Amino acid sequence: MQEPSSERPTPASTLDAPPTKTRFLVLAVLCLLSGVLYLDRICISQALPSISRDLKLSHTDKSYILMAFTLSYGLFEVPTGRWGDLIGGRRVLTRISIWWSAFTALTGACTGLYSMITVRFLFGAGEAGAFPNIARVLSRWFPDAERGRAQGILLAASQAGGAVAPLLASRLIATIGWRWTFATFGAVGVVWAVGFWRWFRDDPAAHQSVNAAEVAHIGRRVTAGDVHGAIPWAAVVRNPSVWMLSVLMSFASFNSYIYFSWFQTYLIEGRGVAEIRTGSMTSMVLAFSAVGTFFGGVVLDYVVHGAGVSRRRMVGGLAFFLAAASLSTALMSSDPWTATLFTAISCFLTQSTQPLWWSCAIGISGRHVGALFGLMNSCGVIGALSSQYLVGAVADWLGRHGYSGRTQWDPIFFGNVGVLIAAGILWSCFRFVTVESDDDEATLSHVNH
Repeated sequence: MQEPSSERPTPASTLDAPPTKTRFLVLAVLCLLSGVLYLDRICISQALPSISRDLKLSHTDKSYILMAFTLSYGLFEVPTGRWGDLIGGRRVLTRISIWWSAFTALTGACTGLYSMITVRFLFGAGEAGAFPNIARVLSRWFPDAERGRAQGILLAASQAGGAVAPLLASRLIATIGWRWTFATFGAVGVVWAVGFWRWFRDDPAAHQSVNAAEVAHIGRRVTAGDVHGAIPWAAVVRNPSVWMLSVLMSFASFNSYIYFSWFQTYLIEGRGVAEIRTGSMTSMVLAFSAVGTFFGGVVLDYVVHGAGVSRRRMVGGLAFFLAAASLSTALMSSDPWTATLFTAISCFLTQSTQPLWWSCAIGISGRHVGALFGLMNSCGVIGALSSQYLVGAVADWLGRHGYSGRTQWDPIFFGNVGVLIAAGILWSCFRFVTVESDDDEATLSHVNH
């Protein structure tokens, strides 16, 4: 059952008090979660060279390991998001954190390809639903006018965790080995889960540190109708925004998972960079991604919020077109650091659209944020699986045909330029259409704001 949402008796003198700021502490706690989530998710890519040497894996074998996580993440995203709609984000996020932390630690105990695939599949099942439930929490703890910056800060925190992961993992692997590195990272999420369960409440009005003024400022109460209404699947299937946002997430994931999963290997084998330096270079790319998400949140609140759908199209399309141009510049550069810089700028631009995507996804989902956000977000698994498999498979195929260095590794990045251009075209055509329950309206409501 959903935890009680009845309001506490409030002394009359507190009604005129300024709003408390507990929602920002909630945001900080969620930022820590998203940072740890990406820390655990991305450290595998830095460990892959060491793992492949110890377990004698090919590039294609490594693709299967990476894909195991992505596949299970996509399969369990919608059910776990819906689970949060039914029992609340507090319970689900606690369970998610404990589960994925356990399987992060168990990654270090794997002895071969099949055990690694199994553990990473279960790890992905544990992480699934984290962002849909985080989105659900944000939709109930922040008013619309503040949500863009909150989303930007949150996504920046996740990217910051990803940026720290290669640098930290490379140092730990060199010191204690890849097995104990995973055990160390796994312990962090358990500590977060215990603290979150004790402190957080799904309903702001039920939190002991929230006063009546902050509840009024948020302007959003949790009711039984928010979580137990049937999902209008017929309306979802015919909704153009659902389809467009799903495809956009797939394109964005194709791009981002190249850097999450393969960029270190590309730098080593394609660019001839020393392994110890790849952590710093990959962290640079992911740090730019983190700044990009924060910048995108600011743009959303100050440029896009309250504007027409045409401005959403312009911001999303322009960002991806410029990202394609920047990545093309990187591929034309022979200097590894120059190429990394322009790659980082490309990632900055693509990630700047993430708060915009979140805002559109939350806006069209209404009270079914957990399930429908999970549905659209899970479609990213198509792009992620494609990039994880194709990079390794294409590199092996080209290697067998006598190619090496950049001629073996650059083709997938040229293909990625095309993906970025396609995403820019789709954003330029985006339509904002809300999904309405049959109990509320029998048709789709076109939002013109």
